Amino acid sequence: MERIKLADDLDFSRLIYGMWRIGDDSDTSADHVQAKVEACLAQGITTMDQADIYGDYEAEAILGAAFQAAPGLRDQVELVTKCDIIAPIGKYADKRVKYYDTSAAHITGSVEASLQLMQTDRIDLLLIHRPDPLMDHHETGKALDGLVQSGKVRHVGVSNFKLHDWTLLQSAMSTSLVTNQIEVSVLCHAPFTNGDIAWMQERGIPPMAWSPLAGGALFGPEGAAVRAVLDRIGAAHGVGADAVAVAWLLAHPARIMPVLGTNNLNRIKKISDALKVNLDRETWFEIYTAALGAEVP
Repeated sequence: MERIKLADDLDFSRLIYGMWRIGDDSDTSADHVQAKVEACLAQGITTMDQADIYGDYEAEAILGAAFQAAPGLRDQVELVTKCDIIAPIGKYADKRVKYYDTSAAHITGSVEASLQLMQTDRIDLLLIHRPDPLMDHHETGKALDGLVQSGKVRHVGVSNFKLHDWTLLQSAMSTSLVTNQIEVSVLCHAPFTNGDIAWMQERGIPPMAWSPLAGGALFGPEGAAVRAVLDRIGAAHGVGADAVAVAWLLAHPARIMPVLGTNNLNRIKKISDALKVNLDRETWFEIYTAALGAEVP
């Protein structure tokens, strides 16, 4: 599988396995989670995407149990996690409101908790999960730099940031931010025209794409028109509509890295089907036109 270079000493698999819903599975045993990771590895998918909040703040521990039960598994993957969202669920059930915390104390505390829960001594990439309107960029930047210098975090990036959020934080850091994870899909295509992709492409920053299948909406009523096109193209390539939707993102020159999450082991084994589809420009625009509901201007 193609590898995407984020830094001199960090590269990711082009396709990434997302663990947002890993705690929703009826089977969260270490053996079953290990089987999911190994199904990814068999396809060359080595990058695992986590966040402290996933699974009501329990997903990291579920993955950690698999690492503990299978010595050596951790060293076969690149581990991504995120912090700064505090929601009134799980360990924060006593909070009155959902909010963001990019204070140094919270970031460093979150990292220590993530390391412990995931049974690891390092995080390959730490992302600030959401822009914080109360962020003190000097404090946040210093905390992130310190975590990199300590070796507990190899690299840092952000998620859901706009350019102004990125440049504000980067201005107070000596460490370079290496990626921005944003929502992009056939149904959420605004980033291709609103500047979200363009500024990263201009700077050579590979974006990560969350919810590349539109959170399942692609297979509901609102996605029917697009899905008809994807089904037809998929049939010609011997793959499903989901693979074509991911291939549509892969075709973009910005080097987008889709983050795909499913608990179904058979579907996990087919994530790399997207690599079987090569879309020419006209076909890419055919899909885009279906998504727009009208021809391009």
